[in-house]
Amino acid sequence: MITTNSQHLALLGLSVAMALALPGRALAQERKESIAVLDLEGRGISTIEAATLTDRLRSELVKTGAVTVVERGQMQTILAEQDFQMAGCTSDECAVEIGQMLGVTMMYSGSIGKIGATYTVDVRGVSVETGQIINTMSRDYRGEIDGLITEIEHLAWDLVGMVHPDELLGQLRDGPSIDLDDVAGRGQKGDAKPKKGFGLVRMLVIAGILGGGGFAVYALLPGDEPAVEDQGIGNPPGFPNP
Repeated sequence: MITTNSQHLALLGLSVAMALALPGRALAQERKESIAVLDLEGRGISTIEAATLTDRLRSELVKTGAVTVVERGQMQTILAEQDFQMAGCTSDECAVEIGQMLGVTMMYSGSIGKIGATYTVDVRGVSVETGQIINTMSRDYRGEIDGLITEIEHLAWDLVGMVHPDELLGQLRDGPSIDLDDVAGRGQKGDAKPKKGFGLVRMLVIAGILGGGGFAVYALLPGDEPAVEDQGIGNPPGFPNP
């Protein structure tokens, strides 16, 4: 079967998408661990605002698929049975004690503060088994407080060692695109003009990433098929002068 250059590119793009998506899913399953998140301490913001941002952190950690997160209500139920008050628990030792009661392997805690017009977010992960700090993440943000929602979402993915989908798409948009015209050899040499926007391969890569393992194959648009150069017969040569 004869395949065109565009078909080769489509197959290549699908292979790249599979290579990017499948290891991510395998990594998420391999690193699956149970965690709990203590309410972030509010410094310069209200307790309700800090609790709301903490809930968003928990929800986004669940979206990563890399960890199992204990819900806030479940945490309160278990701690109530142990007659333990979670309020005021800000030290690493206290976090480890709660983690042992919850039966998780990792505890996350931290704070959200405000200095002038700048918000600071600091989150650290403590191993329940060893009591050591495994990782820390910090973010600085200037703007309205609701902008912290996006910062918290991206921070959650950083905590599990993954890239937020929006950030990954941004990296693909900013990267170099593949020009199908150059590959197909359309036009005369030196006249190739790069296209703007997504190349076919990058579209397939993004489709694979967003599909989370289910890949969408994009059909070539009419203008994407390599053109065949005209093979018409030229004018006949002129007769020589007698």
